[in-house]
Amino acid sequence: MTKVPKPFAFTPILGWSTTRYDLFRICRRRYYYEYYRKHDREAPLKDIEEKRELTTAPLETGAVVHQIIAVLLGRLRKTAEEIDRAKFFDFARRAVLHSTQAKEFEEVHYGLVPRVALEDIYPKVAASLENLLDSPRLQWLTGTAARFSDEWLIDPPGYGETRIGDLKAYCKVDFLFPVEGVHHILEWKTGKKDPEKHRKQLLGYAAWASFHLEVEPDVVSPTIVYLQPAYEEVHETFNSYDVSQFEGQVRAETHEMYSYCESIPENIPLDKSAFPLVNDDRICTVCNYRGLCFPKRFPKASGA
Repeated sequence: MTKVPKPFAFTPILGWSTTRYDLFRICRRRYYYEYYRKHDREAPLKDIEEKRELTTAPLETGAVVHQIIAVLLGRLRKTAEEIDRAKFFDFARRAVLHSTQAKEFEEVHYGLVPRVALEDIYPKVAASLENLLDSPRLQWLTGTAARFSDEWLIDPPGYGETRIGDLKAYCKVDFLFPVEGVHHILEWKTGKKDPEKHRKQLLGYAAWASFHLEVEPDVVSPTIVYLQPAYEEVHETFNSYDVSQFEGQVRAETHEMYSYCESIPENIPLDKSAFPLVNDDRICTVCNYRGLCFPKRFPKASGA
């Protein structure tokens, strides 16, 4: 396997990602706070950063599951010994406990609940991990795929920078590994299915691997692994035409975001007023920045 990921020198120009464009599409003001907060001349940066650091119980469930699976895969790469489930789930419990104590939760910040505790997150974390441990995929990883474990790439560092055409993009994979000439990618999910969004992610991973490994997309095998409520995999195979079409989509979406830049090369945004608010409860009530946009409607909870 070619050493991945390839390094890139820093450039300030914005980089496309499914996450970035989704924020841009859903709410321009949230997009501004997420990516251009240092340019805001109204809200103190510390207030924006405070909101940005908020997490939620569902998000933290996914984050802890990803963290533990990365540790599990690292262990599988070294030994084929049977997993001690009691120790494994004790480790998971301690990871969740640390998370609930170390993180500030959106639900608490806005007074929806008094606290987020171990029992609010651990059951879904444990169920997700149990589903993985009992899956045929794990058996395959410890058998057939383990022969190539020296080449496993587990939660690589950085943000997954790549190039799609001549455009900067970010497509961070969870787990990449070769088996007999095919480059497999697994993406773990603990949330709801979103076929359109997740297919776009898989296309991004195929493009990422094709670029970094210098292989054709049809020898890249990206798979979404749903760990909740039951174990399920969704697999896609792409060819050069698919990636070429995807490049066109990424180009169009990137240029949409460019249009909100005063300087594209330096990634300097237009004034905040060019990024309008969205006043829609379906969007606002699940946005961590809602207290900045509508402070009277969404005040910070006393003591939070």
